[in-house]
Amino acid sequence: MSHLAPSGTLPGGARYQIEVPDGWNGVLLLYSLPIPVEPGQPPWTPGDGLIGDLTGQGYAVAGAANTIFWPLESSLTNLPHLLEAFAAAAGAPRRTISLGLSIGGLITAGIVQRYPGLLSGALPMCGNLGGAVAVHNRELDIAFVVKTLVAPDSTLALTGIADAGANLAIAETVLAEAQTTPAGRARLGLAAAMGNIPGWFAPGSPEPDDSDVEGQLSNQIRWFEEPGFLVYFWAREQVERQAGGNPSWNTGIDYRQLLEDSIGHRQVVALYRAAGISLDDDLETLAAAPRIAAEPAAVAYLEQHIVFNGDLGGVPVLTMHTDGDGLVTPENQHAYADVVRAAGNDALLRQVFVHRAGHCSFTPAEVTVALDALQQRIDTGSWPDLDPQTLNTTARALGPGRHGLRSGGTAEPGFFSYEPIPFPRAYDKRQAGSVPDRPGSLSS
Repeated sequence: MSHLAPSGTLPGGARYQIEVPDGWNGVLLLYSLPIPVEPGQPPWTPGDGLIGDLTGQGYAVAGAANTIFWPLESSLTNLPHLLEAFAAAAGAPRRTISLGLSIGGLITAGIVQRYPGLLSGALPMCGNLGGAVAVHNRELDIAFVVKTLVAPDSTLALTGIADAGANLAIAETVLAEAQTTPAGRARLGLAAAMGNIPGWFAPGSPEPDDSDVEGQLSNQIRWFEEPGFLVYFWAREQVERQAGGNPSWNTGIDYRQLLEDSIGHRQVVALYRAAGISLDDDLETLAAAPRIAAEPAAVAYLEQHIVFNGDLGGVPVLTMHTDGDGLVTPENQHAYADVVRAAGNDALLRQVFVHRAGHCSFTPAEVTVALDALQQRIDTGSWPDLDPQTLNTTARALGPGRHGLRSGGTAEPGFFSYEPIPFPRAYDKRQAGSVPDRPGSLSS
């Protein structure tokens, strides 16, 4: 299909890209990017499967590249310029819908909150919808357990990272060495439990049984290897540089309680029993360890870029997440639904889940079914039937060429009924201003 495909540079320096197919249906999809690219590179590569699938259905797609790990400030600032570029190239759309994957899902929800009246609807997928402060606190909790129990004598830095590359190298060595002993593996399991990391990694792989604690742990370690430790011990330096200091804290946090509330509680108990070490002793060590305090100005930066207030501005929002996501875990959806409900906007929000391992491991058919459901809500004012069986039947009917995974291979439609647990350290506009200001320790 021939199409209009202009690209260029926005005033802030970001490269943008626009795809407008012949026979454009008048709907513009604002595509928020999941990962940063090298400066000067376009936001997506030629042949991107999802973009091709969407333009093949008649949608226009526009997006701007991110060059930093936590791109909320630049992405939200770039949006008006991106819309101007689109209008100059293709004219005004009859409808604008925002969608995105991962951090792009967070940006998508951020557009809803920051630009009321702009969108007709939004589809955040696998997004960090717990908001920036909660997301980075979760990462600190995981890293804190690794440092305190696995590598207490190492120079591994949790905050104030001076050399991100060197810090990541230390973390990778710590991870490799910890896997060589039962005690080290049990403690890695405890770190995973603090972040509710599921014991399921590869899309298309069978999910380990609840009794297969070692199989689950092997999958959790794979989440650490790709890309967890990169996020915890390397990317944090970028976040702190943007925020002007450390925006995360664990002052007053009871890690014993976090474990009791975790999806991994029983797994950790079994791992410690098999390793012959005391879980109670390790929890006491965590309780006695010096805490990390946040810098208020840095927290304020992340509150701005962004935590959620539940105001959807009258815009219907449909979120989608896999239950086997160990990078952006599905309890992000619980946090978002909770603040939206508290603001009285739950009629505008629906959430669907896919039973599959992997981060953002959706097929084009599943994305299409979700997007079609959102448009039905926009057109009629009422949500269509979102029963998982109905969604799967609809996705299956789209044909065999629409079920490819970005990681390779194919997957049957996987919508299912699911209720994520609460986000362990939820933080939205209701918690703003409640950051502890003193480091210390907490006795259990």
